[in-house]
Amino acid sequence: MTQFNKFCFSKILSFLFIITLTSFSSNAQTAATTGSLKDINFLDGRWKGNYNGGTIEASWTAPEGDNIVGFIRMVKDGKATLYELFAFEQTEKGPVAHVKHFKPGMISLEEKEVSDTYNFIEAKKNQALFEKDDISVRIIYERRTQNQLVIRRGKLENNKWEFMDLFVFNRIP
Repeated sequence: MTQFNKFCFSKILSFLFIITLTSFSSNAQTAATTGSLKDINFLDGRWKGNYNGGTIEASWTAPEGDNIVGFIRMVKDGKATLYELFAFEQTEKGPVAHVKHFKPGMISLEEKEVSDTYNFIEAKKNQALFEKDDISVRIIYERRTQNQLVIRRGKLENNKWEFMDLFVFNRIP
């Protein structure tokens, strides 16, 4: 092999090595930020709060298999005003929340085959961020203390996500 061929062969091997490392590093970062149901297991339990002059109760199960399920019930003046059923399902991209809303009588507000879908963005200790499929809303689930859970809703305003407390819950036994 000539000196020139050895030089070219060495450069090609170096190039392939760098490409391989870059690809591995990129895949490792993707896997690390994907998220899992463990990132939202802090939701587990029964929670109750006040909303719009009535009460709001929520319950989430612990992760089992590839899912977490739960509900929200809103009551005002002793009558149900809204039910929300949801399932967090583990996917390759991380947890995905599927949500359906019902009026009393279990009358669906969404089409039969349609649910609102929220995709996992990121998680911190006792906090997880999800974004609606149409990118119109972001939701932060945050357990602020052992006995307080808050759901915050965000909207994009002036190219910045602005969040406000939507529901504040206290743990119920």
